Amino acid sequence: MIVTITVNPAVDKSTSTEKLVAEKKMRCAEMVVEAGGGGINVSKALSRLGALNKAIITSGGINGMQLEKCLQEAGIQYSPIPINGDTRENVVLLETSSNSQYRLVLPGPTLPAKVEDAILDALAAIPEKPEMIIASGSLPPGFAPGFYARVASYAQRNGIRCIIDCSGEPLLLAARAGVYLLKPNLNELSQLAGRDHLETDQVLSAAKQLLHEGRCEVVVVSMGPQGALMVTPRSHLLVPAPTVKKISTVGAGDSMVAGMAYQLVRNESLENMIRFGIACGTAATIQPGTKLFDPADAYRLYGWLQQQ
Repeated sequence: MIVTITVNPAVDKSTSTEKLVAEKKMRCAEMVVEAGGGGINVSKALSRLGALNKAIITSGGINGMQLEKCLQEAGIQYSPIPINGDTRENVVLLETSSNSQYRLVLPGPTLPAKVEDAILDALAAIPEKPEMIIASGSLPPGFAPGFYARVASYAQRNGIRCIIDCSGEPLLLAARAGVYLLKPNLNELSQLAGRDHLETDQVLSAAKQLLHEGRCEVVVVSMGPQGALMVTPRSHLLVPAPTVKKISTVGAGDSMVAGMAYQLVRNESLENMIRFGIACGTAATIQPGTKLFDPADAYRLYGWLQQQ
């Protein structure tokens, strides 16, 4: 069992139009509505791979009802934490004439501190100890920046591997608490290393610094078109990203996390873990709107990466 935590989920709505023109009616394609948010995307991706998982989510109002309906239709096990106010929503619009994607991210409701405790209580109430906890996505207004650090500490006390995928102060505090795997991009790695900027030849040393300080056991640095760099105390590996025609980047990072987690719970090597993670993340970019990857695409790209 893998448990995902999404404290600021969203109802994702996506559509497309030929061209964006100010102050004109623009005829759009049919709206696609899906459950979204970091941890939920990870759960959806894990389910596509056949991995047993459960999503802990916050849910409120009409949007919350729609969010839960989407999860039920997708066959995702979930544990909802009721909140006052409406779950937020996001809109993704694709301009087909230019293949440009526009993402409108709306704020979520302000949540009281008691919701933080309720999420941790729901985590502790899971009958079987999970193999892994994945906390992903932004924190809602009202949450303490150290919430993910509390999740990381819970995982450590209970001997559970933990992956935290966030940014800013919540990421810094979670790393201080210590996690199994960190997946920063270059900007986030700079923050974690206490530097304003990192040159390409400084990335490896900055990642090793995190390991030396006990922040994590594995670092996977997302490097955009260059792929990703995996660093452990004994080795490092740079895996290139396959070249594909990108349609949407929504959910690509979450798909990558899901792919890595899937390989970890299958006790695959770390080298296979990062290759499969990149394959899943890249496969997500060739799908429209908020759709995640097709497993067939992920395995095809994984096979290519294994030959590199």
